[in-house]
Amino acid sequence: MKVLVTVKEVAEVQDDFEIADLGVDPRYLEYDLNEWDEYAVEEAVQLKEAADEDVEVVSATVGPERSEETIRMALAKGVDRAVRIWDDTLEERGLLDVAAKARLLGAVVDEEDPDLVLSGVQANDTGFGATGVYLAESAGFEWGAVVNALDKERVLEEGVAGVHRELEGGVEELTEIEIPAVLTIQTGINDPRYASLRGIRQAQSKEIAEKSLADLGFDATAVESSLHLTDMYEPESESDATFFEGDAGEQAVQLADALREKGVGAE
Repeated sequence: MKVLVTVKEVAEVQDDFEIADLGVDPRYLEYDLNEWDEYAVEEAVQLKEAADEDVEVVSATVGPERSEETIRMALAKGVDRAVRIWDDTLEERGLLDVAAKARLLGAVVDEEDPDLVLSGVQANDTGFGATGVYLAESAGFEWGAVVNALDKERVLEEGVAGVHRELEGGVEELTEIEIPAVLTIQTGINDPRYASLRGIRQAQSKEIAEKSLADLGFDATAVESSLHLTDMYEPESESDATFFEGDAGEQAVQLADALREKGVGAE
């Protein structure tokens, strides 16, 4: 059995930062594995550990060479090998829309022919929340979105994904999905593990296969999009916030004084 996990490197912005051109100045950025993808990785590794037969876990990433450090962390947690998609065309394109990402990841799905694809519900940076479902459509797989529980035994023994899905209003849906399928994983489905020192050492020797657009059978038209970033700026604050110092009692007195000054409670 083979499980493919899509992972993404996301930028975390420091509290104080500066904008340069159409992005945050790189000096104020740190990079890490997308939070939702951490849960997808853990779910895939747990599925591998629960199996009596061999289960291979492969990760797929669209990202520059810098992202290999993040990919290594997924490898250190139990992913067996990884695929990284990037080339000069992608570098020049910059922001990719959902369709372009799904197209590229779909080509990896075609090559790897996995039984199950796991993806985070959304990404910390763009927050589109649609790549996993679009990928299922691209690959011709069944899908389940916002999964917060997965019956691993049924996946392994019956080829059916019994899942709980989180719906609006706190409602949960229990449904069965025939595999191959794409599941988008919600935070809280498990407790992602920390990478052990042994796992980190082993990750250094695991394969990260580099793929260009040409390797996947595409040219530059594959990442053309009507989505363009035109501007980035810090929004102006419409009001100022006042912070009260001291213990709870002192803060309460200051708050009461401020409210009286605004006429709140006046007769």
